[in-house]
Amino acid sequence: MQLSGAQIVVQSLIAEGVEYVFGYPGGAVLEIYDAIYQQDKFRHILVRHEQAAVHAADAFARSSSSGKAGVALVTSGPGATNAITGIATAYTDSIPLVVLSGQVGTPAIGSDAFQEVDMVGVSRPCVKHNFLVTDIADLAETIKKAFYIAESGRPGPVVVDIPKDITQAMAKFSYPEEVFIRSYQPATKGHTGQIKKALQVLAGAKRPLVYFGGGVVLGNASNELTEFVKLLGAPTTGTLMGLGAYDSTDRQFIGMLGMHGRYEANLAMQEADVVIAIGARFDDRVISVPSKFLATPKKIIHIDVDPSSIAKRVKVNVPIVGDVKLVLQEMIALWKEQELMLQPAALEKWWKTVEAWRSRDCLYFDQGDDVILPQYVVSTLARLTNNEAIVTSDVGQHQMYAAQYYPFTRTRQWMNSGGLGTMGVGLPYAMGAKLANPEQDVCCITGEGSIQMNIQELSTCYQYRIPVKVINLNNGYLGMVRQWQEFYYHDRYSESYMDSLPDFVKLAEAYGHVGMRIDKPSDVEGALKEALALKDRMVFMDFITDRKQNVFPMVGNGKGLNEMVLPPHMRETIADSDVNDVHDRDYDTRSVP
Repeated sequence: MQLSGAQIVVQSLIAEGVEYVFGYPGGAVLEIYDAIYQQDKFRHILVRHEQAAVHAADAFARSSSSGKAGVALVTSGPGATNAITGIATAYTDSIPLVVLSGQVGTPAIGSDAFQEVDMVGVSRPCVKHNFLVTDIADLAETIKKAFYIAESGRPGPVVVDIPKDITQAMAKFSYPEEVFIRSYQPATKGHTGQIKKALQVLAGAKRPLVYFGGGVVLGNASNELTEFVKLLGAPTTGTLMGLGAYDSTDRQFIGMLGMHGRYEANLAMQEADVVIAIGARFDDRVISVPSKFLATPKKIIHIDVDPSSIAKRVKVNVPIVGDVKLVLQEMIALWKEQELMLQPAALEKWWKTVEAWRSRDCLYFDQGDDVILPQYVVSTLARLTNNEAIVTSDVGQHQMYAAQYYPFTRTRQWMNSGGLGTMGVGLPYAMGAKLANPEQDVCCITGEGSIQMNIQELSTCYQYRIPVKVINLNNGYLGMVRQWQEFYYHDRYSESYMDSLPDFVKLAEAYGHVGMRIDKPSDVEGALKEALALKDRMVFMDFITDRKQNVFPMVGNGKGLNEMVLPPHMRETIADSDVNDVHDRDYDTRSVP
């Protein structure tokens, strides 16, 4: 039997076991939408903006342990360009996606036809790969290749651009069980010689540190990471993207590191003599300035499935290219087989140092009776959900508060835009995560600036009855912008003050949801309990929070991990002339409009 190109697309998605397609129709993809209408194997979710379609598909993939790619479908021209931000977001965080974009008919390509954009050219810098299908005979195999490339090796988004005449043409349908791409053979097993060398270096460490990132999450290697860390007995720290890969409530976890990482984690990273990096990439938000990070002599072991990520920013002593799960399994087996162990006396001394740093409690806050602190909202949410909710965030101060004050205990529990820093991801992320995990509480922690970038998706939540909970930490500012303007631009709050905010309660109610406004600390817990109890309703909670709160610790521009801007309660106990001079400012009495 011959099928149309549109039917081949749909049957290919069914063959891949796709459960949800997130999209928005348009002229170039109407044939595909007609074919979707005639099937019942997967569900289509109609978003209100193509950017949200890609974000939701992204979150569906992030929150699923299967490693299957999320799928988005957009039309040509503006539909395709609207998807670019979502594609770039997934690319920087290595999320498997297949984005199907419509294109004008092949005879019209290059003629500036109505709604024509060179999607292959536009998307090239921010995809793992892309295809333009010009022959219907190649369509099914191309889609198979797209899923294979997206899901294997270091995952990422793949775009398949399909001209309208290809969707209308007829051909026999045969979906390949597997594909072979000669030029694309990602490594899986690590080099045993390098692994043995790494273990010898690690066994000789006096101040060892296990540093893990999002690669552990994507590689489903949380169990292996936990076993390895327990076997060593060493402290471990994670990146923003790695949170949840190791239980944040465990003693050996010393917190997130980086620009807004914990005091003890940053100092441990700086002072360690051996760092084993697992599925992480030493990016600028983690180690800041490489030369300052390397000022303390250290040996670095780096495990990553992507060879281009190794030694990109810092010199690596022992590189290991391979799937982190397989490499860790071999490391564990060899460590046990060779009966290796860290030096007991040195490890004990190292832990005493780390615990002394930890005892200073850099995340301490004092919730008074007058104004709600954002830290209090997040920590109360964590307590009420027993640290078990799936949490999404947008980008800004609220993102950092979520990372700092919600102790993630399992993998794929935390979703945010770490690499690109995309405002507007929180709500569509929550949608995708809830559809993937309907029995889980899904909470979106956001700010009054970020939430408005994709707030139209409240309509999608109503149409499909997606009962996520939005926790809006409303301080009337683009909070992180204001913090930087305060620290480095002498309080010149240029365009960071949000003085025309909507009534979020009425807005939520207008979309058919439950809206709450909370402006007293005494009402925080009760409001959260009430919202979490409404299992079948989407609830928008507008928390009016302290306008002058800043995120601490903070590693400023050009500073090292040991040059943090510290919270007020630590400044009298830390004597360090090299720490950023913003320490000298009075944060408790400054005026904020």
